[in-house]
Amino acid sequence: MSKILVVDDEFRIRQIIRKYAEFEGYEVEEAVDGMQAIEVCRKNSFDLIIMDVMMPELDGFSACREIRKFCDTPIIMLSARGEEYDKIHGFELGSDDYVVKPFSPKELMMRVNAVIKRTGSSSENETKKEVFKYQGLEVDFSARIVTIDGERIEMTPKEYDLFFYMVKNRGLALTRESLISEVWGYDFFGDERTLDTHIKLLRRSLGEYSRCIVTLRGVGYRFETL
Repeated sequence: MSKILVVDDEFRIRQIIRKYAEFEGYEVEEAVDGMQAIEVCRKNSFDLIIMDVMMPELDGFSACREIRKFCDTPIIMLSARGEEYDKIHGFELGSDDYVVKPFSPKELMMRVNAVIKRTGSSSENETKKEVFKYQGLEVDFSARIVTIDGERIEMTPKEYDLFFYMVKNRGLALTRESLISEVWGYDFFGDERTLDTHIKLLRRSLGEYSRCIVTLRGVGYRFETL
């Protein structure tokens, strides 16, 4: 049974998420603020964390930053603010998804299921060493490491997933719908800008090799060695 940590200062929100998560078969533990979340994560392991952004004591962004220092448990951020800046900030800190309040509990569970399925299966599939090289760019799929001219490039978990998928399907025109389906594992319900945000972050991480990610206007993107 997968275990989820729900972090939110609102009791009602925690109870709603618990109700739906337990119905889906998850074991649920709760924390009321960022400080408690960090302490709980140091003592226990979880398959996924659902973290509110605006909380007393320590906000969700700061808690996410601290948790990333000692574990890579997938994190879904919750926030009443849906501006692109806030989403980018959350992704840069290492969150795997960003859900804007008010949210549909059913949609949230779809996202939870997709993230747990993806992260749970990735470790099983990455047993064989597989490396892609292009000029000074090297991608080690099995170790989840990207280097440019021998220097390791730090990416968020979702950047790795998106980049690896594009590199493995290099030369192919990848529609926005296929990228969303394969990388996120669910429909965006109208929030397709999340994909563009991650492409923007990915290009910034790749530096000169950002040229390899080609925008196909009206279609999607393609990774190609120019």
